[in-house]
Amino acid sequence: MRVTKKSLALTFGVATMMAVAACAPSTGDGGADPAASGGSSESAEASGDPIDVALITSTTGPLAAYGKTFIEGFEAGLDYATDGTGEVGGSEIVVETIDDGGDTDKAVAAARDAIGQGHKILTGTASSGIALSLAEQAEQNKVLYISGPAAADAVTGINDYTFRSGRQSLQDVATAGSFIDVDGQKVLVFAQDNAFGQGNLAAVEGLLGAQGAEVTSVMVPEDVTEFTPFAAQVLDAAPQMVFVAWAGATSGAMWQSLDQQGVLDDITVVTGLGDTSTYNAYGAASEKIDFLNHYFPGAAGNDVEAAMIEHVEGAGGTPDLFTPDGFTAAQMVVRAIEEAGGADDVDAMVAALEGWSFDGPKGSYTIRESDHALIQPMFQAKLVSDGNGGWKPELVSQVAAEDVAPPEAG
Repeated sequence: MRVTKKSLALTFGVATMMAVAACAPSTGDGGADPAASGGSSESAEASGDPIDVALITSTTGPLAAYGKTFIEGFEAGLDYATDGTGEVGGSEIVVETIDDGGDTDKAVAAARDAIGQGHKILTGTASSGIALSLAEQAEQNKVLYISGPAAADAVTGINDYTFRSGRQSLQDVATAGSFIDVDGQKVLVFAQDNAFGQGNLAAVEGLLGAQGAEVTSVMVPEDVTEFTPFAAQVLDAAPQMVFVAWAGATSGAMWQSLDQQGVLDDITVVTGLGDTSTYNAYGAASEKIDFLNHYFPGAAGNDVEAAMIEHVEGAGGTPDLFTPDGFTAAQMVVRAIEEAGGADDVDAMVAALEGWSFDGPKGSYTIRESDHALIQPMFQAKLVSDGNGGWKPELVSQVAAEDVAPPEAG
């Protein structure tokens, strides 16, 4: 594998942080065959010509940490899926890493440039806005696009040429609903009264409401800094579960207020556990919160995850929230090229991915043929003392992929 880098400066625009991280203050497969587990096979034609892949993600800007882990995961996944050769059918996979800086215009310009140079495969980005724009480019130019950690549900089913390597927001919400039997129960969404908060409320109403939950909300204006009255509203509503969706600098004060007012004492309060930088951010509330989780190192405990962690750490990196997304994207790239006999026939690469089931770092995955949703396990977690004055995640339960599968996109 040969990796190149091209930096694009951030000029304007800031992407929205991922929901699972924004809430934080400031199957064993040892016997699986290579094809089933995403490992290398010999089905691709040995043309010998290099196959170019444009990996577009943030290496600078507000999502740079997410971009770094995605790249590390992709490198590990490509090594795993090609048995360390970086080749498929004798053709070297050349990965061009391009910094989008969190800027949609720059990402689209990079995609157009890569497509103009003959790239038939695009992957990456943690920004949902950028992912949706890259999906448009994929459809217009008939190239394969595998999005990264971007969680927007709209990426699923957007067109025939777009897939995703991470989870989507509806899978987060479904995991939140796994903490209680929501049928007939009051579920309250505690969120900021902005597009982010309203989007989460709509997802909870659409998914958990359809499962029989009585969904209410306490929506807090963005400029509020005193949260006691809003905590009181939560207590007055007497819900069985509170789903917290929060972003920004007021998160610490918000969690402190919920804790001080007793909201966390007798009510199941669920939010998303973000990357390692957030583990120590909840203070005294840490042990009282139930966390839905996309991934933390060690959560899955399977052989593929072990290979991913070993490669990332061996290269000097640290596995984190979105490392599996990069790893899985590489598995998908290799699968598409293998089965299509190269990257020239994009429709054949698409067909190779539709309906594919494989073993990945989180467990067993399936790409749903109808809308390209990536059906995958999710996790329940809690924070426990690390013995050094900080906090670390501990697995409570793995949530089966089929139990959190999103409804099929229309």
